[in-house]
Amino acid sequence: MSGAVRSRALAETRPGATVASVQPLGRGNRKRTEVVRFESAAPVVVQSSETPAATRTEAALLTAIGGRTDVPVPRPLGEGVTDGTGWFVTPLVDGRDLHEAFVDLDPADRRSVAHEFGRSLATLHESFRFPGCGRLAVEGASGDGTAGGEATEAESVLGRDASLSVRDPTDAETWVRAFGERHVRRLPADFDDLREPLLEALRAPIEADSEPRLFPWDFRPGNAIVADGAVAAVLDWEAPLAAPGGVSVAKTEHLVVDWYVPAAETEPLRRAFRDGYESVAPLPHVERVHRAAAVASAVVDGDEVVTNPRYPPVDRDAAVEFHRDALRRTLDGTGKQV
Repeated sequence: MSGAVRSRALAETRPGATVASVQPLGRGNRKRTEVVRFESAAPVVVQSSETPAATRTEAALLTAIGGRTDVPVPRPLGEGVTDGTGWFVTPLVDGRDLHEAFVDLDPADRRSVAHEFGRSLATLHESFRFPGCGRLAVEGASGDGTAGGEATEAESVLGRDASLSVRDPTDAETWVRAFGERHVRRLPADFDDLREPLLEALRAPIEADSEPRLFPWDFRPGNAIVADGAVAAVLDWEAPLAAPGGVSVAKTEHLVVDWYVPAAETEPLRRAFRDGYESVAPLPHVERVHRAAAVASAVVDGDEVVTNPRYPPVDRDAAVEFHRDALRRTLDGTGKQV
């Protein structure tokens, strides 16, 4: 990020502190992230984007989660817009990247982490409900990515329960079908034989309760910090959505339970995840259409590169086979339905 953006962000949140180091991180698909350490002040994380509406929405969501729930998130210290670039600052959370640590945890701690992801997802679903499905935006953050110049303290989305609303809301069935079809059409040629069956599965009507809830679409160990065997913070809440609970249950379960361990070891983690959810609320029914959309959305990243499960990550050929197996299980009904 530019020096001017960083300087303004630090002046707002660590006034007078002397910077000791700046470390860029590769976290986030649409924003830049840096860890800034100081000579005599607590370190911070500065995140910025050329789309100020996105940073304001993420900062508002983090603030609302911190205010409404006990889900562990880093609460923003400040946010604003400088030279057309949106930014927000959070404390640096100590711990280890859970993406690297998950497979090294003892089985009891892995189950505890899976339980915590389930419990946290249910807490978010109970705390954030919406009248329609779609992309979330914070009141005052324009949809075209502009933000009306410099943000002032009065305009800040922090320090209050910001109004998060759905931009261009639609009904659940329409949204799930559009979401799933978009991701199926992005699949590379390795999945050509599965494309039409997946599209057909997405045309099925949704019969389950589809009240839109918060859908943190990248809610996974790769975006979390672990300390002493427990989740210390869940990071990266960019581009939040409102969607039927069955979609986010299916995707989070896939990314927490199936992603890291062999199939023979998934059942205890799956039970822990579902028990965690049910400790807060009844588990939503996950229909095949929910699971097809969720699993398809995890196959490629924003650059349409096949994602690599496991840690250490497997190579592309093994990744393709992993995703094909998951999609086939969804299609033939042997996926772990709820």
